[in-house]
Amino acid sequence: MATWRQLGEIWQLRPPEPVGLVEFIGGSYLAATPQVSYRRILEDLRASGLAVHAWAYVPGFDHQSQARDAWTSFRKARRQLEERCGTLPTPLRLGHSLGCKLHLLAPDGGRGASALVALSFNNFKADRSIPLLGEIAPRLGVETEFSPSPTETLRLISRHYQQPRNLVVQFSRDELDQSDDLIAALQQRSLDRTERLQLPGDHLTPASAGLRRSLLGSWADDPKRVAVIQRLTDTIIRWMD
Repeated sequence: MATWRQLGEIWQLRPPEPVGLVEFIGGSYLAATPQVSYRRILEDLRASGLAVHAWAYVPGFDHQSQARDAWTSFRKARRQLEERCGTLPTPLRLGHSLGCKLHLLAPDGGRGASALVALSFNNFKADRSIPLLGEIAPRLGVETEFSPSPTETLRLISRHYQQPRNLVVQFSRDELDQSDDLIAALQQRSLDRTERLQLPGDHLTPASAGLRRSLLGSWADDPKRVAVIQRLTDTIIRWMD
């Protein structure tokens, strides 16, 4: 059975002899407890011999600052892991929804990763992500938006993000997905090697199997969702290579 350990804002899974490392950021408020929300996919990666570091956070308006905080926490956790287990290959970054954006805004421009796997990229404006905000802000006479804004985020990606290897994963019934915008921004760069993968499911597919398993037990697993997660895990492992 996988044992989760917490180091500050990082939840860790470590096999006895890890062969690689995945750095994961979840989406929206699911990311406050990644060891629960994303349990299925992260424990499957660990079972394949990969160490997993998952950043726990509550979304704020300053996404640039949160991207920097995540990057700093991952660096610290990686150093401690390598002190215990020896040098590991360059980590793969894995994000879901808002987590993709935070990885893309990392201070190193993606240079410290072997690749990025972006699940269900989401880049909505604040009033779309927080519906009540669109009603309250005008009444208070204030204008509130994420920093960077959605438009600025895509501009920063096309100009400053330097990782050529990216796998953008879309789910067939995902009404919140904005991966087309991300792919267009990535393809504006020279030497881009971005690939697209389309799978059955919806925006919550990467998390739902973990939630069902954690709350209801293994008997509640939906075989179709489990199969999608297994295919996704296999794909991530191939990208590690």
